[in-house]
Amino acid sequence: MAVFPQLRLRRLRRTEALRALVRENRVDISDLIYPMFVVEGKDIRQGITSMPGILRYSPDQLQAEVEEVFRLKIPAVLLFGIPEHKDETGSSVYHPEGVVQKAIQAIKNTVPELLVATDVCLCEYTSHGHCGVVSNGAIDNDRTLPLLAKMALSHVEAGADIVAPSDMMDGRVKAIRETLDEKGYQHIPILSYAAKYASAFYGPFREAAESAPQFGDRRSYQMDPPNVREALREVEQDIAEGADIIMIKPALAYLDVIREVRNTFNCPLAVYNVSGEYAMVKAACQQGWLDERQLVLETLTAIKRAGADIILTYHAKDVARWLLTV
Repeated sequence: MAVFPQLRLRRLRRTEALRALVRENRVDISDLIYPMFVVEGKDIRQGITSMPGILRYSPDQLQAEVEEVFRLKIPAVLLFGIPEHKDETGSSVYHPEGVVQKAIQAIKNTVPELLVATDVCLCEYTSHGHCGVVSNGAIDNDRTLPLLAKMALSHVEAGADIVAPSDMMDGRVKAIRETLDEKGYQHIPILSYAAKYASAFYGPFREAAESAPQFGDRRSYQMDPPNVREALREVEQDIAEGADIIMIKPALAYLDVIREVRNTFNCPLAVYNVSGEYAMVKAACQQGWLDERQLVLETLTAIKRAGADIILTYHAKDVARWLLTV
């Protein structure tokens, strides 16, 4: 093996053209999914204090936003709904005129080519803010499954291209797959939040989605942050139940988990660059402490380098603009 001075690794770093020629990992616009918040009502465009640049939209206000997303060549959005009515079982999740159902229809009427994925979880719709039905102060896994399946079906009937269960109930992928197949939707893929950790990085999202738990926390169903082997078991189980794409959430504190999952499984791997990660970048860059473009692209490159195929990120529109102007 050659050594210095014959071997000079800096030779391939000398110019941008050389660096690009041998670059091992690239973030591409086609890797991105843009999460969006939709709220029941009309003429609503609400800013989110902890997430500068991200808004809540009523379905009638989505047209310009999704046209911009499509113009930027971002292939997909992920919808989260905030309803007017909340109750113990989140009964509005499967209403055909629900907020997400209306949003799906509005998007498909505007840009039918844009892929629409929907979050399948009860937390935004329940009065207690938990991701499942509460029985005697605990989250009842098995009572929750039919509601999640019914919610997923209603989204697909409204025109969703992908359903994404994020609740972390055992067996929910199987319940959703069986329901969709029974109703003739065998072609609809499931993007499963397979390893979703009970993370401190979700705070801004809970403001955006009005989904903070009203008692306790979500540690009895979301994963314990120290665990890696358990994540592999979760992913394996979801694939066995019919998941087409699996997701790790959050991203930056879990790059080792992403790498372990990529090394173990061959299915498409999505990673969620979550609200707290977005908020930290925005806060530091607004103070002038860091360069936003460089920081975001470096962050997303790290997620790709760890093994992600797909990145869900609130930075998606900015990244698309930066990449289109390179």
